[in-house]
Amino acid sequence: MDSHDATFHALRPRLFGIAYRMLGVRADAEDVVQDAWLRWNAADTAALQSAEAWLVTVATRLAIDRLRAARLERESYVGEWLPEPIVELDERTPESIAERADELSLAFLHLLERLGPEERAAYLLRQAFDYDYGEIAAMLEKSEAAIRQAVHRATERLRLERPRFDVPRETHEQLLRRFVAAASSGDRGAIRALLADNVSAIGDGGGKVPSVPGGMHGADRVANLFWAHHLRLGERIEYRLATVNGTPGFLRIIDGQVESAQAIVTDGERIVRFYAVRNPDKLARIVVAP
Repeated sequence: MDSHDATFHALRPRLFGIAYRMLGVRADAEDVVQDAWLRWNAADTAALQSAEAWLVTVATRLAIDRLRAARLERESYVGEWLPEPIVELDERTPESIAERADELSLAFLHLLERLGPEERAAYLLRQAFDYDYGEIAAMLEKSEAAIRQAVHRATERLRLERPRFDVPRETHEQLLRRFVAAASSGDRGAIRALLADNVSAIGDGGGKVPSVPGGMHGADRVANLFWAHHLRLGERIEYRLATVNGTPGFLRIIDGQVESAQAIVTDGERIVRFYAVRNPDKLARIVVAP
């Protein structure tokens, strides 16, 4: 591999990370990276002051254009839209090695849907990838003042809704193990005890499998949902712990097929939110061993 190719491949995980956080769809993010690669090969890279700045600019602008088109499609999407999950069972993949895992979670990416494409790009480049305002301004061809305003506006829009629980990963995992054990046994009381009173469950079925419009809210209703699955399917269900978008989560497997990839938000004592990706199209890349 020559230095030209090596430079690109060294930056590829970052380009994918930006594109995925912008778009929430792996195939679209991969297309952005491939388009950036084609442009990199066609460019006079010897004259560049910074290969990273050039490639990040190209990838970001490509992602903005794709997001504008995608937002029109998502307006007609059936039910709640959640990102295609990146799931790790045993080995970490280059795409999933997160620069700031908290900026990759389903909860965070779900909130980002509230932002416009350029506002989302500015916020991510600043908060998830630590570029300074001047660098972002050059990338987006805006004034530094405009970028500062965009990041501030985005921060304020997300601040009230973004979970603010600083929970150690070990605590998160322990709670999740207890929940998976309760759900696997069908112990409704044990399930209910692990849920906050105001817990909510947000599901993305994409119109292809059932999901509750607006989500399901309240500990009794959410506990009954998992309990009903156990009553109906019994031993046909398997819950398997996994890392979902950089945070502890689980897969629900029915008859050997992945039915959903789920992530949770916890306050350290109870689960306050579930994000369940159930659209089969978004689960197609997840491969589990028998």
